[in-house]
Amino acid sequence: MRTELCELFGIDVPIFAFTPSEHVAAAVSRAGGLGVLGAVRFNDPAELDRTLTWLDDNTDGRPYGVDVVMPMTVPTEGTGVDLASMIPPEHVSFVDRTLQQLGVPPLPEGEGREGVLGWLHSVARSHVDVALTHRPVLIANALGSPPVDVIEQAHAAGVKVAALAGAAKHALSHVANGVDVIVAQGYEAGGHTGEIASMVLTPEIVDAVGPGVPVLGAGGIGTGRQVAASLALGAQGVWTGSVWLTTQEYQQLNTNQGMTDAFLRATSADTVRTRIYTGKPARLLRTRWTQAWETGEAPAPLPMPLQNLLVADAHNRMNAHGDPDVISMPVGQIVGSMNEVRPVADVMADLVAGFEQAAARIGGIAGA
Repeated sequence: MRTELCELFGIDVPIFAFTPSEHVAAAVSRAGGLGVLGAVRFNDPAELDRTLTWLDDNTDGRPYGVDVVMPMTVPTEGTGVDLASMIPPEHVSFVDRTLQQLGVPPLPEGEGREGVLGWLHSVARSHVDVALTHRPVLIANALGSPPVDVIEQAHAAGVKVAALAGAAKHALSHVANGVDVIVAQGYEAGGHTGEIASMVLTPEIVDAVGPGVPVLGAGGIGTGRQVAASLALGAQGVWTGSVWLTTQEYQQLNTNQGMTDAFLRATSADTVRTRIYTGKPARLLRTRWTQAWETGEAPAPLPMPLQNLLVADAHNRMNAHGDPDVISMPVGQIVGSMNEVRPVADVMADLVAGFEQAAARIGGIAGA
């Protein structure tokens, strides 16, 4: 399974793995793919710097990438304290009341962390600055094309830029801004996602951007058959995410056994696309928490980044509580196939073997 992206990034197989866990990212890279560390959880650039130093030292010299969350236009923003003052009291009351109804206790005094500030443009820029002092081969942006000056900054450092797109028109805009790789993220995907399914979206974007721009298929990819399907649709590789949430390496970041249990028992029908996580449409596991936001007494979600600041403490409390029925976590529809906790290396081996079997089957059909 080799495409032009393997030569471009120095990898063995065109499997890109987005993950908030440096342990997963390193394991994917060591196994021949490209681990891409999600930086949004790092409020402190120094913490990201330390984590990337760890990646530098634990990938056996193999390449890796960094994913940021940065809007194309530069918004007006304040400090975390300033933004918190913009959250309506009725929203705070709803969250507190819901947590009480769901039986989620407060955290012990002094525990917890502030809301994720990586959604802020200024913080995302600091993530890029820090990343470029290390050795990533790719900067990816979860919100589409980053500002042109950020793309130029990455290119000046010899680093390629990828951007997620949920429609062909968005992909064309990204390419016009100088983006090198398009991630065609279909409706099935976890986290921020659009309204077009991968079977339709991937070939639309491949045709729109033309043969000179590599496309990664994303959304609903967790088996080798799905990798083969994406490449058959014209993609040069795949962008995966949810499938790594039930790996052994991810458990070093995830201290909530209830979350793992919830993933393992879920079906592909147990997700919901909602704005309650960040303020933008994102696919989450459907739980009693997400259902509470669907009731008539729930307020409308706030815009990014206010929504995440609103629910940050709730996320901390739910994680500490460990109830699999009350969690808030992005995951794609592929969760229905995530039925056991396995090492990253085993998942990678299965993706490659499954691809080869699917390719052989199609080859046999074509030659019949």
